Amino acid sequence: MIAFFSSCNKKEEPSLQLNTEKHKISPFGFVADSLEEERGVIGNNETLTDILLPYGVPYEKIYQIAQKSKDVFYVRKFKTGDNYVIYKTNDTIPEVKYFIYEKDIVNYVVFDLSDPIKIYEGKKRTEVKEMFADGVINSSLYETFENNNLDINLALKLADVFAWQIDFYRIQKGDKFKVFYEEEYLNNEPIGVGKIIAAEFSANNQNYFAFRFEQNGSDVYFDEKGNSLRKAFLKAPLKFSRITSRYSLKRYHPILHREKAHLGTDYAAPTGTPILSVGDGIVTEATYKAYNGNYVKIRHNSTYSTQYLHMSKIAKGIKPGVRVKQGQVIGYVGSTGLATGPHVCFRFWKNGRQVDPFREKIPPSKPIDPKNREAFFTLRDELLKKLNSASNQNDSTYAMRKGSNENNIQ
Repeated sequence: MIAFFSSCNKKEEPSLQLNTEKHKISPFGFVADSLEEERGVIGNNETLTDILLPYGVPYEKIYQIAQKSKDVFYVRKFKTGDNYVIYKTNDTIPEVKYFIYEKDIVNYVVFDLSDPIKIYEGKKRTEVKEMFADGVINSSLYETFENNNLDINLALKLADVFAWQIDFYRIQKGDKFKVFYEEEYLNNEPIGVGKIIAAEFSANNQNYFAFRFEQNGSDVYFDEKGNSLRKAFLKAPLKFSRITSRYSLKRYHPILHREKAHLGTDYAAPTGTPILSVGDGIVTEATYKAYNGNYVKIRHNSTYSTQYLHMSKIAKGIKPGVRVKQGQVIGYVGSTGLATGPHVCFRFWKNGRQVDPFREKIPPSKPIDPKNREAFFTLRDELLKKLNSASNQNDSTYAMRKGSNENNIQ
């Protein structure tokens, strides 16, 4: 069962310092009195010169625009298929006043062709609504969301929040979730999933909680005891896939046809699937070897390193000495080297020796700051009530466990 509803939570926007009753205001925030609007799409290999020259904009001015754009949004970054808007005068020989490049449905760049030329980025006014969804897993998290017409990006965000607590390759039919999250709207149409506010996931007969709380200027997710959900490593180097072979000192090799130690964990996924670094670190190897194929090795600290084998290709910019962040794409699934099909062989090193990552106990990162404890637990209690109330309104049969007492912080 999947259930969801929303509550409107308008995003405060600065009001225009213009009398809209007397002026025609464009969707991009400037006065468009007596200007005609013309829309277009960036064609293959089409440049700003190709677009503006037919409107009588001289080469010299187009060159000035291109040079000035380097400090804001360089015109050479225009992408084929993206939209643009031209505002011109309604004269016998029209004069272009504004050129707008739409980076996406919300974000845009304004090229004001007046003297002096002005270039700036903007964002259309949107509304943020607080949404709720809950449900029961039928197969995988991805398929459950897809089969119930829920935004797949919400599933990805939920997996990101619980990436250190839940092995999403092992969730089972009957596991449950409920989540409060933000969704952005433009002209009353949903345009994307925002941040998760609070969530609970029941997997393998255990309940996991997540509460978003701002600490030291950043959004951090904590459990009901105030412990950070972020750990040193992700559970796996891929968002979604399946384990086809675990760490073993004695495994029958499908190519060599003999028993051989398999000191890694194989995750099968389609060729081209992004491979993520499971933790922050520095790349020590990024190359090709006959058995490993294309691979990357990362040193996370003086104790731990990880290795990712059989990539179809290594991600751009990944080379020895480069620092990477947890969750950063370092390559793509393939079957190079000694491999029977597309997968990533993930290897986990501790003190220079390959070990089974599933047997390693990784301590959590820092808990809630003592000065923020009272504010956090007040927020936690409010969100727990909202999760319970929302489930009851949706006739959910899922009974939620109450949060632990704040004095139980570990």
